Amino acid sequence: QVQLVESGGGLVQAGGSLRLSCAASGRTISSYTMGWFRQAPGKEREFVAAITWSGGSTYNADSVKGRFTMSRDNAKNTVYLQMNSLKPEDTAIYYCAFKSRSLAPTIRSSPNAYDSWGQGTQVTVSS
Repeated sequence: QVQLVESGGGLVQAGGSLRLSCAASGRTISSYTMGWFRQAPGKEREFVAAITWSGGSTYNADSVKGRFTMSRDNAKNTVYLQMNSLKPEDTAIYYCAFKSRSLAPTIRSSPNAYDSWGQGTQVTVSS
């Protein structure tokens, strides 16, 4: 079982930036897909970005392309989500998720494809 701990959320004005971190622990991680999802009040959990361990390839939702960048530090078992040009509609709880293998493109955006989740970190963007 992998434990995930997110950090870095907060309150920021529109146009500002935040960097979220997700640290994984609990087992040796040699292959994975890690994802960021978000959930706003009254809405379903939404895919934001994903990254694979093997190639470091990243995949972003259309709503965040050009603004958000996901990266990884395998030595630290940590992934990051750099969020720039934030908009009020980015306000949500952001969750980190883990799957112990590479996920196919057709399913990596589905919350059901992931095994472990963090507790979430709140991001609030004021207008």
